[in-house]
Amino acid sequence: MCARRFLIFVFVLTLLVVAAGFSLFQWGGNVLLKQATPKGHFEAAAAGGAPDYTKLEAWLAHPGLPNSPSNWRPEGSDGLTAAFARTATFYIHPTTYLNTDRWNAPLNPGGDAVERDRLFVQSQASAFGDNSEIWAPKYRQAAYGAFLLRSEDAEQALALAYRDVRAAFDMFLAAQPKGRPIVLAGHSQGALHLMRLLQERHSQLKGRLVAAYIVGWPISTVADLPSLSFPACRSRDQAGCILSWMSFRDPANPGWMLDQWEESAGPAGVKRRRNDILCVNPLTGTVNGSAPPGRNYGTLVPSADLRSATILPKAVGAHCDKGLLILDGQVPDLGPLVLPGNNYHVYDYALFWGSIERDYRRRTAVSWPAP
Repeated sequence: MCARRFLIFVFVLTLLVVAAGFSLFQWGGNVLLKQATPKGHFEAAAAGGAPDYTKLEAWLAHPGLPNSPSNWRPEGSDGLTAAFARTATFYIHPTTYLNTDRWNAPLNPGGDAVERDRLFVQSQASAFGDNSEIWAPKYRQAAYGAFLLRSEDAEQALALAYRDVRAAFDMFLAAQPKGRPIVLAGHSQGALHLMRLLQERHSQLKGRLVAAYIVGWPISTVADLPSLSFPACRSRDQAGCILSWMSFRDPANPGWMLDQWEESAGPAGVKRRRNDILCVNPLTGTVNGSAPPGRNYGTLVPSADLRSATILPKAVGAHCDKGLLILDGQVPDLGPLVLPGNNYHVYDYALFWGSIERDYRRRTAVSWPAP
């Protein structure tokens, strides 16, 4: 897919999410709930049959797929050098199904949702494309409305989506040569599933995990992190650790997205609190890090005509503040896609694309030096 289509579809998707966000911000949760809650009750059959991950058609990105969207590279980036893949990356895309006709998207929903899935692989997973095989499964994702309320229907929808992710991961892991380093990455809904995956499959990743990039979903250092069995990244050279951040600009107002999260508890029943949110700065690779714009290797910026995207280095700095990653410097014009409360959720990867690429390279090189 050309860069123009990539940017246009991201633009359309984000406008839909922004519209929903403003409904919540201005008129309260009832409006958004009414508009976005799927109709009827959860029915697993409505999403169709489970994917068969032995077949290429069940994957968005796979080393056996020609023209994988993860091979896309922005103008100004280093060349793709994945001919010799030292690592393998398992990436889970965020929510792209915005319909309300069912609680879980079918595996091949048709229309724009298919392109949105590919486009998130293209714009996010591509940061790990240097010397890594990218595996990104299709899965019967929970619809957007499943995240707006706490109900049995919503829980069942998320559980169904996770079962697909877990099955894809088991297939991915079985296909890797013994000892090959593994990168895990996800965003938003994908990050949520990645957390549960670490809880259940952490023993299979011991000694092999380069890092887990659990981005765009809050992780409580008290209620969640212990269950993930890997520590937060405290050194830029550390392997086997977790990076997590949520991007905002001052004045940040995360209330509308965190109020419900604070009413929940972690796996051990410990209540989640806003003051305990993990923030690992992708510019420093460390917990509660701070870095000026000069430390940013590149922000993914669309051109004015939306025909391409380039890497702009040294434009955006960031510092952690009370669990949020606060942007510093002159943030480039990325379009009208910022969510209420100065929330740059859509850009969590794009803002730091070049630095994410360098971060995973460095952690791999230190712990698994080239022969």
